[in-house]
Amino acid sequence: MKKWMKLAARNILRNKRRSLVTLLAIGVGFAAITVFRGYVSYVYRGLQTMAIRGEGLGHLTLFKAGWLEKGKLDPDRYMFSKAEIEKIMKLITRENEVILATPQITLSGIVTNGSISTIFIAQGVVPQDDRTIKGGWNAFRPIQGEGLNEKKTYGVEMAQDLAKFLNLAPGKDSVVMAPTMSGQMNAMDIQVSGVFDTGTDATNDKYMRFPFAFAQSLLDTEKAEKIVVLLDDTAKTELMHSRLLSMLAKAGIPCEIKTWKELSMFYAKVRQMFDIFFLFVFCIVLVIVVMSTVNTMGMAVLERTREIGTLRALGLKRRGVSMLFAMEGSLLGVFGSFIGIVLHICAWAIIKVVAPTYTYPGSSSPVPLIIDIVPLTLIGLMCCLTALSLIAAIIPARRAARQNIVNALGHT
Repeated sequence: MKKWMKLAARNILRNKRRSLVTLLAIGVGFAAITVFRGYVSYVYRGLQTMAIRGEGLGHLTLFKAGWLEKGKLDPDRYMFSKAEIEKIMKLITRENEVILATPQITLSGIVTNGSISTIFIAQGVVPQDDRTIKGGWNAFRPIQGEGLNEKKTYGVEMAQDLAKFLNLAPGKDSVVMAPTMSGQMNAMDIQVSGVFDTGTDATNDKYMRFPFAFAQSLLDTEKAEKIVVLLDDTAKTELMHSRLLSMLAKAGIPCEIKTWKELSMFYAKVRQMFDIFFLFVFCIVLVIVVMSTVNTMGMAVLERTREIGTLRALGLKRRGVSMLFAMEGSLLGVFGSFIGIVLHICAWAIIKVVAPTYTYPGSSSPVPLIIDIVPLTLIGLMCCLTALSLIAAIIPARRAARQNIVNALGHT
């Protein structure tokens, strides 16, 4: 085998210019796929963090059975009671994989500064638990002001465009109004404790965050809409989904549990879009690799027809001829992939040094352009392109092996 590889390498170097063009085509194609895959990997990782930490979805969200279907029509009936909240949280927090379980509530209404009024959508959260869920997210999107805290029960966080519209800043007072569970309009004074950027234009002009107790008071209820569960490892999400669902069913608490992937529609849609883009890029590169390899090996067969005839006359079987050309094709794939890896690392280093940013559609602030180095992708693509180059080389190799020996020797 070593002699075959040595012979194949020498044959590749016969026409250096053509081989170099083929290697560059494979290398550039390889780099295009891996750079895009590295960018997609970073985007997926960012979207995952944004969903779990930024949106505050945690890893799992528990709803009372029937909430997702009928909760909007009769919210009071399909919300967890105070006793159910305590029982569920006691059961869940026994699991070693669970960092915390916290109740939340969503509400909407009108906020006014005394002269201007507008609608708002708010989420009631336990301040301490919310800080745990956010983790380092607030460092990425810092809050102006002190933010939510347990001591100031009437202090709220307000999205920056909403605060700008109402001419409010941290420390200023306002009033919020919302219908209670019984349908009566309730109004309460608030103080803006913090202003933050939601990250999207769609919510930056209407989103607010209340302390959980304040939200309950505004709605005049002791119930919760959902319980958010944060795990110690995202990889355990599906496992804990099944385990908690079974455990709560045995405890006689009918629940519906959704994972962060199911609740974050933005993540699902963006991932589907990027998967399609990646498929297009991958198919285009595969076509280029196949055509380049077939063209190179086809020209090699044409130029070496007499050589093939000589080898066949000396006793080399058709299988040996095919193997020789297939080996050349596979070496083109291997060397081209190595060039692609070098180009990928160069692109990664340049982007890391330059640190470009861009603003994606719907975003309210620029984000960094980063590509990851994904070893499994590099290895997998290298094997794929090597195998593809080998298969592409077999096409002209089989034709060369079937040539008549006498005609091949007389070829000019």
